[in-house]
This record gives sequence, structure tokens and C-alpha cells, in this order.
Amino acid sequence: MDKSQLETTFDQQSSTYDQQWVKLAAFRDGIHVLVAALFSRLPRDARILCVGAGTGAEIHYLAERFPDWTFVAVEPSSGMVSAAEMRAEQNGYRSRCVFHNGYLDSLSESGQFDGATCFLVSQFILDTDERTRFFGQIAARLRDGGILASSDLAADTSAGSYGGLLEVWLKTMASADLSPQRIQQMRDAYARDVSILPPPHVERLIEAGGFGSPVQFYQAGLIHGWYAMRAAR
Repeated sequence: MDKSQLETTFDQQSSTYDQQWVKLAAFRDGIHVLVAALFSRLPRDARILCVGAGTGAEIHYLAERFPDWTFVAVEPSSGMVSAAEMRAEQNGYRSRCVFHNGYLDSLSESGQFDGATCFLVSQFILDTDERTRFFGQIAARLRDGGILASSDLAADTSAGSYGGLLEVWLKTMASADLSPQRIQQMRDAYARDVSILPPPHVERLIEAGGFGSPVQFYQAGLIHGWYAMRAAR
């Protein structure tokens, strides 16, 4: 799936995205709780880069808990940006946010952020060299020692156990009241449009992008989460 297709897909989902996944909010909430604990070591006035920010769920969680933090959200879907801006306005932290409707390569700031989030984003980059460059673009925008919290769908798809794991995962998705057609679309997308790699492979890509050894701190089904420190320049 190319960039324009991704943008169109998420534009179409933006108005109902949060409601669609409300029954699976435990996945989102779990990683947010852990990231807040992880990021608690950051400065009182930390600047946070949120890559692929979507409707702004992680910004909302962190903004409520760290009232002096500021955020830059990078999101290519204009529909998602509008939803995130509305959420920020309604909850009183809009003045602490900058919303960049685009990609990292059009974000000029470098070496300015204390932390970064990137949830379920890099999995859509099918080329491994490009995926490494993507993590490099995040690293370039972090201060030395800055923290990246990242998550992606990850698994060893060649393992005999993968088929069973995938079936459990898709049944879990079905519990969110997704139609059978939508579940089949997800199955097809996982085989065609999503780069599901073994967790150690994802870790190598993150490290090659300019980070220290990633630490896996979260897993729920196919979702794996890591944190890594920006390596010294």
C-alpha cells in the first residue's frame, strides 16, 4: 500500500476510528500506562514528538499527566489531524500542541525532542532499508539520550505457531464488532501491506536507525512495544 492509499484509508476511518476500537481500548491503555512511567524520567518541560499520531490518543494521555509538556504530532492523514486537533481543543491542551500534516521528512526540527512515540506505524514500511531510515529520522530529531517508545505488529510468520496466533488475533479483532468482510481485509493486508517481522528483526532495525539496544516492554497479541535511547552522536 503506497502513501496515498494509506492516507485515503485513514482519512475514511478518521471520524469513527476511536469508536471502532473502543472494545479493544485495553491494548491502547496498557501501553500508555507503561509509556507514562517510562517517560516520567524526562524533564518537567519535555518536548515530545508523536509520529503517526492518528487521533491523538497518546498525546491526550500524556498531556493530562504532564501539564508542562509540549507536543509535535506528525500525521499524514488530514482527517486524523482534524480529529486530534478537536480532541486537544475540547480537553484544554491545544496550546501545547503543534500538528504537522505530513511526514517526518518535511519536519525541519532536529535534535530538539526529549522523547518520541511511534505506535503501529513502521509496520507499513515494507522495505527494510527505508524502515531503518525512518527510525533514523526519528533519532535525528531526538536529543542525545532521548527516549523512543515504539510499537508494531511483530511475529515470526514462518513459525508453525504463527497460524494459530493469527487466528486468535483476528478473533480478538472480531470482538470489536468488525464485519467478516473487514476481518478478511485485515487478513489480506497482513499478508500484503504490513511488514510483520520477527521481534529481533524489528529491534535490529531500530538500533540501526541510531538507537541503543531496544528493550521490549510490552506485548499484547501481535503488538510488541519497545523503548530505546538515542545513541550519542
